[in-house]
Amino acid sequence: MTAKTPLVLVDGSSYLYRAFHALPPLTNSKGQPTGAVKGVISMLRRLEKDYPDSPIAVIFDAKGKTFRDELFAEYKANRPPMPDDLRAQIQPIHDIVDAMGLPRLVIEGVEADDVIGTLAAQAEADRPVVVSTGDKDMAQLVNAHVTLVNTMTDTRMDEAGVEAKFGIPPSLIIDFLALMGDKIDNIPGVPGVGEKTALALLQALGGIRDIYARLDEVPTLEIRGAKSLAKKLEDSRDAAELSYELATIKCDVALDVSIADLQHQPADNSRLLMLFRELEFKGWTDELLRDADASVDDEVSTAPAALEKDYQVVTDAKQFEAWLDVLRKAALFAFDTETTSLNYMQARVVGVSFAVEAGTAAYVPFGHDYIDAPEQLSEEQVLGALKPLLEDPDKAKLGQNLKYDANVLKNHGITLRGIAEDSMLESYVLDSTGSRHDMDSLALKYLGESTIHYEDIAGKGAKQLSFNQIALEQAGPYAAEDADITLRLHQALSPMLCGDEALERVYRDIELPLVPVLSRIERNGALISKAMLAQQSLEIADKLKVLEQQAFDIAGGEFNLSSPKQLGEILFERLNIPVIRKTPKGAPSTAEEVLVELAHDYPLPQVILEYRGLAKLKS
Repeated sequence: MTAKTPLVLVDGSSYLYRAFHALPPLTNSKGQPTGAVKGVISMLRRLEKDYPDSPIAVIFDAKGKTFRDELFAEYKANRPPMPDDLRAQIQPIHDIVDAMGLPRLVIEGVEADDVIGTLAAQAEADRPVVVSTGDKDMAQLVNAHVTLVNTMTDTRMDEAGVEAKFGIPPSLIIDFLALMGDKIDNIPGVPGVGEKTALALLQALGGIRDIYARLDEVPTLEIRGAKSLAKKLEDSRDAAELSYELATIKCDVALDVSIADLQHQPADNSRLLMLFRELEFKGWTDELLRDADASVDDEVSTAPAALEKDYQVVTDAKQFEAWLDVLRKAALFAFDTETTSLNYMQARVVGVSFAVEAGTAAYVPFGHDYIDAPEQLSEEQVLGALKPLLEDPDKAKLGQNLKYDANVLKNHGITLRGIAEDSMLESYVLDSTGSRHDMDSLALKYLGESTIHYEDIAGKGAKQLSFNQIALEQAGPYAAEDADITLRLHQALSPMLCGDEALERVYRDIELPLVPVLSRIERNGALISKAMLAQQSLEIADKLKVLEQQAFDIAGGEFNLSSPKQLGEILFERLNIPVIRKTPKGAPSTAEEVLVELAHDYPLPQVILEYRGLAKLKS
């Protein structure tokens, strides 16, 4: 660490809440909430990339009261209790931060802001400081040596940035917060002084001390209600001074650590792998497994012993006939198609793969047409020979999302029958609200195996190859693995389903029989009545007018029900409904899950939810 290397201080508590409210409520297969963990760790990994040579310390709020509660017993009294789903994610975040080798600080009696302010004050004489946060209160720390970074919005603020955003320099941020107060933290402020009034006072007269020294000038200012404002300020002098003290970040906390102690230690990759697997963070798990430098202890790794694999690329008639004989004798075989497109209406099959026993699979290509592609069997040979098998309803087939394969086979005049098992549907029935059900995710989750990803062999973006353009040396193992993994997933998932009679009934009697039905619907479309839809639209429009008037009556005036900003003002300012969640930019959230929660106790959110649902239906 050189004198010019910035010290990065992360406001972990700020990101904890922001990640929780900004991201969807993700869970792993066990129902464990993981969204906030994913968000916070993503931001830390981003900081590691942006500041590769910098020490990065992560600071969290400690449990219990702080010195501010002693100053003002009602401090943060209006803040709702931490949601259980968020509380459950704190320890996993701490564990991952520790395994990443990042210093983690939790100091009792003060807030994370105060620890960050103290460390920034200690460090700024020797080196620049970057404070990573989404909290506007931190703007008071900005100076020539301290910069704010918000990785959620990808914004940076130096002194000029603070003035551009707030209209005042960093030195007046505390005064700004003290004048207008903070409903979330229950900082009283001066009643009747909002953001615009506070800004005008500060720009005209200076800080709070200057304002109170020049109260006689307040009535002359071009501020709405200026004539009565001086009395409001005078009557609330004690509240303003208390608010100033509450809003001030303490920069002299007694710490047991020094700047020199904030060193990035080597990551514990074994521990990280275990945590990522437990939380089912597939991408990060893959990254660790593929990192040649990752030191993963065999004792810690939960991956099963490697399975010996025999993946064949079939390009001659004799070998193909041998496999056909295996398939004819098999009680069940895994089957997969490789195609030119994900659009099943346009896709053409370029090869097929199958497996009968774990670890052994074959890929039969016939449509790879890149320059110098090796000789392959013809489409007529392969699909012509397979058609009787594929159309035989008594020949049991297994696949991963066989509905897609059924659709693309139909493009070749083959009607897939005998759909006996589908590993994607097995996973879905076992855990319909959990993690993703794609093959790569399921292989990692149930088999502990990282598969070949399509991007690994085809590239990404505009230059990504279609499967017919991929060399057989790469396409073969990928395609054969698809069939093999499908078979092994079925072998892992089927016993779980058989152990639950109700779930097995859903799988056997509902999901599997629906595969060919949905395939036909997707190919043929559905008939609709234009006249009936038009009539329904008129009926919904009438209902929307009724709901709109109900909302106006409850709100005490008209407003745009489709405007989150106007709705927020009505709910949280006019009706004084408590704010239970904020957007990443700090505004009170009116997202659907927030309204659902509020609808238990307040009538307007109930009306808004019904209005939104009908409006979507009408559109």
